[in-house]
Amino acid sequence: MTSIIPARTATTRGLPAPAGSSGAGPARTLTAPLAPRARLLPSLAAVYRAQLSRARVARIPLLFVATFQSVGIMILMRGVVDGGSEARAVVAGSSVLVVAFVALNLLAQYFGQLRASGGLDHYATLPVPPAAVVLGAAAAYASFTVPGTVFTAITGSVLFQLPMTHLWVLVAVVPLSGAALAGLGAALGLLAPRPELATLLGQLGMSAALLLGVLPAERLPEPVSWARDLLPSTYGVEALARSFDARPDWGIIAFFLAICAAVGVLSLAAATWAYRRAAVR
Repeated sequence: MTSIIPARTATTRGLPAPAGSSGAGPARTLTAPLAPRARLLPSLAAVYRAQLSRARVARIPLLFVATFQSVGIMILMRGVVDGGSEARAVVAGSSVLVVAFVALNLLAQYFGQLRASGGLDHYATLPVPPAAVVLGAAAAYASFTVPGTVFTAITGSVLFQLPMTHLWVLVAVVPLSGAALAGLGAALGLLAPRPELATLLGQLGMSAALLLGVLPAERLPEPVSWARDLLPSTYGVEALARSFDARPDWGIIAFFLAICAAVGVLSLAAATWAYRRAAVR
């Protein structure tokens, strides 16, 4: 990229004019190189820190709401489910529901409001790649889910008397499920024509994560189970549920985590495309 500066202006500022030019002659131009475009990783880190500091005060109370909601669902299901695979499904689904509440629901609302208020114009003027804006915001919102998800998983394990030996699987489940759901939430917010519709879509997505993730899969009708397979958080729920087994099948757990990672890449790519589309309008 270059900047066009009149040669006469350069001379009046004490800068040497180009050879063969005089101060009284017609204006000529000088080309001055501008700073290169910011790289992805530094831009991502800057957006992440900015979003994290911005959302800390406003989102922490909502994180408590998401955590208490998931714990309350497990307490209600305790009177229906005694143990076994159903209990593992309830605990895993309730834990990932915290991620869905923050990364899907709140992020859809945030990008919907950002688009309606013209906030995307601010980001469009910054020399940062669009992927950095989407990934930075998604990572910041997903970071708030870590304490609530861990607390919910531990509480559910105690409530249903499940082993906590392999809860370290949350180290993979939280970021992968968070990426998949955050990408979906950002895409919904950016594609919605009005912020009210973005809020509605975010609520519907969280409701789907609640109904299809918390309820045991074997109790769902077959058409509903097909919809469950399309939900990005399903594979994180399956991986976490199988980690509660006495002898977990690590091959199938890794398989579900790989699917969750692939869905996360696709959803974040869709969110980046939606950001480019919304920023140029």
